[in-house]
Amino acid sequence: MAAFRDALITLLAMFTAASVAAQDRSYGRSVVSTQYGIVATSWLQASQAGARILEQGGSAIDAAIAANAVLNVSEPMMNGMGGDLFALYWDAKSGRLYGLNASGWSPAALTLAHLRAKGDTAMPPAMPQFGIDAVTVPGMVDGWTKLHDRWGRLPWPALFQPAIFYAEHGVPVPELIHDYWKASSPNLDANAESRRVFLPDGKVPEAGQIFRNPDLARALEIIADQGEQAFYRGPIAEAILKTSQALGGTMTADDLAQYSAEWVDPISTKYRDWTVYELPPNGDGIAALEMLNIMEQSAPAPDPRSPAELHTRIEAMKLAYADVRRYAGDPRFSKIPVDVLLSKDYASQRARLIDPNKANCEVAPGALHGTDTTYLTVVDRDGNILSFIQSNFQEFGSGITVPGFGFVLQDRGAMFSLDPASPNALAGHKRPLHTIIPAFMQRGDEHIGFGIMGGWNQPLAHAQFVSNIADYHMNIQAALEEPRFTVSSHLGCHIVIENRVGQTTLDTLTHMGHQLNIRKEYTTAMGRGQAVLHNSATKVNFGASDPRADGAAIPEQPKFPETQPNRIAKSAP
Repeated sequence: MAAFRDALITLLAMFTAASVAAQDRSYGRSVVSTQYGIVATSWLQASQAGARILEQGGSAIDAAIAANAVLNVSEPMMNGMGGDLFALYWDAKSGRLYGLNASGWSPAALTLAHLRAKGDTAMPPAMPQFGIDAVTVPGMVDGWTKLHDRWGRLPWPALFQPAIFYAEHGVPVPELIHDYWKASSPNLDANAESRRVFLPDGKVPEAGQIFRNPDLARALEIIADQGEQAFYRGPIAEAILKTSQALGGTMTADDLAQYSAEWVDPISTKYRDWTVYELPPNGDGIAALEMLNIMEQSAPAPDPRSPAELHTRIEAMKLAYADVRRYAGDPRFSKIPVDVLLSKDYASQRARLIDPNKANCEVAPGALHGTDTTYLTVVDRDGNILSFIQSNFQEFGSGITVPGFGFVLQDRGAMFSLDPASPNALAGHKRPLHTIIPAFMQRGDEHIGFGIMGGWNQPLAHAQFVSNIADYHMNIQAALEEPRFTVSSHLGCHIVIENRVGQTTLDTLTHMGHQLNIRKEYTTAMGRGQAVLHNSATKVNFGASDPRADGAAIPEQPKFPETQPNRIAKSAP
């Protein structure tokens, strides 16, 4: 009896300890784990579509293309065939990381002289933010193609069937997407085709209302049947050119036909004991790496939500962002000082500018010598990881929809500078500075594909995610959920921050000179992130999805054995 009592007491103690630990957990969702593949996207059904592709024997590439195509239907303001993509692919067998830059170039004739002639001014004040002169060649379809040609397993047409189905039959508009749709609807008003396709009955679809896009279904069917040539030389190309000409744009058949996405070598830095990778410019991932290098110059505070830790992160962000805005651009046109910006010596110099007690509101770039988006990530059962990001730039891009095909053209040209001395100065067949960045990090047997959306938010969100893992040993779900800050429209002391950091921290940061725009709980202002992790020793995969979005990390289901009705009976005693 005593032995039974002792065992019961031990069991109750274990149960109580486990219950307390679960109650004390500082994050909401549990990390997903499986020995099979995982697809993590910002919309549940897109994740399911990608997982189904994995179940059919598809690769991480196949699943990502299928999921991305579905997101073209459900999140039309965020992404689409009229946008760009970037990708990092980790090949588990070789242990090699590959980078793809599928950002489009400007039309050859999109020049300062063209803008002056249209604007009838000596010097336009800035690049157009919307409309046809903000449009660059969409790189996404060529990016899809290059990834599939290299690592795809399933036939190309099979990847588009889920998206075609959703476009034809419709999807209920998610609540969060409805809010984005409503906020960005003014961008659609100037274009009759945009109003027809995306404002059915003359208004934004309500949350839960079925939205159909048969024109997009047609475009996807053509891509599935004819491949990328249909987009850059065939019927879709013809529609794009006709649209541009009708609106006084400069795009030509050669601008489309000559375009090609580019394989690039990722850039990296060592942060604590993790190696973190981003793509090189023309993206701004270099800002995330420089920010980490500056943060590494001091030991992390005991608590990630402490004023000291957040102050260091904020000040490091300002220094890195000042540099990327000054020195980043298309390396085919200007020499970008990547090695200098990523050197530890340079980070040490920049870190010395941080006052531990006071916010710096006037941040200048270092003196050197010499919006919105869809992110998803996939790990397949073999451990291959694709970190993938795709965007129209601002919601609904340029606001121009290609007639008969149901997608908007991006407005990436808005990111060009009109300062001739800038590495990001406008020029024909040049790629503008980009804010969309996929990321990857690894340590020993652990390999993580991750990304967090949201324009200029992305590099600083990446750095916060990495620090949460490397400095505070969070799992990938906790690292996504941890309270974040982000940059406002000003680079100075204006900071947007979630109130979950605590009132004491908020008061202290304010006293230090930070001008805080405080948001409640989980806000999409911090971006919407996804992450997967493959442990090459245990062969277990993990997935995480940000509660700031409507998505999920969905595991692939294994192929279960057929039912054996006599199995239980035969095994019974």
